[in-house]
Amino acid sequence: MKSIRIGMMGLGTVGGGVAAMLSENGVLIDKKAGSGIILEKILVKDIAKERSDVPQNIRAILTDNPADILDDPNIDIVIEVMGGTKEALEFVRTALRNKKHVVTANKDMMAAYGGDLFAEADRSGSALLFEASVCAAIPVVDVLKHSLAGNRISRIMGILNGTTNYILTMMSGEKSEYSQALEKAMDGGYAESDPADDVMGRDAARKIAILASIAFNMRIKYEDVFTEGITGVSLCDIEYAAELGYRIKLIADAKFSDEGVEARVNPLFIPTGHPLSNVDGVFNAVYIESDMAGETMLYGKGAGAKPTASAVLGDVIALARAIGGGGAVFTGCTCFNEKMIVAPENAVSRFYIRMNVKDSPGVLSKIAGVLGDHGVSIYSVVQKKAQGQSAEIVIITHMVMEKNMLDSIAKIKGMDIVNEFGSLIRVEGED
Repeated sequence: MKSIRIGMMGLGTVGGGVAAMLSENGVLIDKKAGSGIILEKILVKDIAKERSDVPQNIRAILTDNPADILDDPNIDIVIEVMGGTKEALEFVRTALRNKKHVVTANKDMMAAYGGDLFAEADRSGSALLFEASVCAAIPVVDVLKHSLAGNRISRIMGILNGTTNYILTMMSGEKSEYSQALEKAMDGGYAESDPADDVMGRDAARKIAILASIAFNMRIKYEDVFTEGITGVSLCDIEYAAELGYRIKLIADAKFSDEGVEARVNPLFIPTGHPLSNVDGVFNAVYIESDMAGETMLYGKGAGAKPTASAVLGDVIALARAIGGGGAVFTGCTCFNEKMIVAPENAVSRFYIRMNVKDSPGVLSKIAGVLGDHGVSIYSVVQKKAQGQSAEIVIITHMVMEKNMLDSIAKIKGMDIVNEFGSLIRVEGED
């Protein structure tokens, strides 16, 4: 049996998961790969660090010198699980230039520099695989690149961040406000001490940039993704959504049409009958619309040591099979489309509006007048919680261009009949 030698850069949560999986399932992995997978070296920042929880056989192959991996001609595959961008990017580029295949779990690097790295891989004849960079154990990259390769994909949308999905699930199930749900997520280890990347939507934006690039065969950058987080979602919005037949989820969404490509991350009212509406807790899901396969949904754990290690080693096995069979894995960039990115203000959607207004005759007609002046048509309106001289009203609109919606809201906020403007959230579905 041929031996495939691996150098791994990083021994954190994911790296530890990879090492453990190779140890626990090594015999099975070797049989499926058709080769003996040997973990030759592991790069760490501080080789003197106490690692009593790391087995002796792993401690024996640690190094703090990147050249021990990058310049070793016996190493076939480099696994990059160190995180960050600058140093990881330098190491991955060097590995590819040295004609080593690379497997990475680094979504930040792939979202920002994926195109450059694929060009480097093409020049060297090496493979660059990155299943673990998006949704961990959910094999969405493989499905897009292979299973659905013959389809024209028109839309890919999903719940791509477990932290925000956990928070919104807690708000819905336990009737918690956002701050309370975030605190519980942090206490339970489902949110980082600094959760900004998650709750502001940036983590999901990087992931949808990667997935949309594959799905639509064009280079979509993180900067192309309109991004809005969940910090403005309140418990009353969650309750109104339920009353109206919806659930609120942070949705990463990319659409391909004759007008161009629209890519965005934002809270969204999802009808309770939609498959994504029932994805709860820290789970992720990806929903794909294509011309031949129709509607496809993938569901599973989108983070964590074991799920991410599973995706990393799936890529390693694919490479080992190709190397052992004398072939190559084609992983180059298939970015042959040149579509315009639709500006966020030109996107079209339905909207949910919540505001507190003076409870007096003619208020609703004045608000409806402003909306009408900006081309915003009302689908439904509900007045709730009248107290004294004020009342809360909830409006659902018909489809409208976002610029028109935002212009009308700017005008409404300045009206003396509005005590407080509450929320503006997009609504999934056409009229």
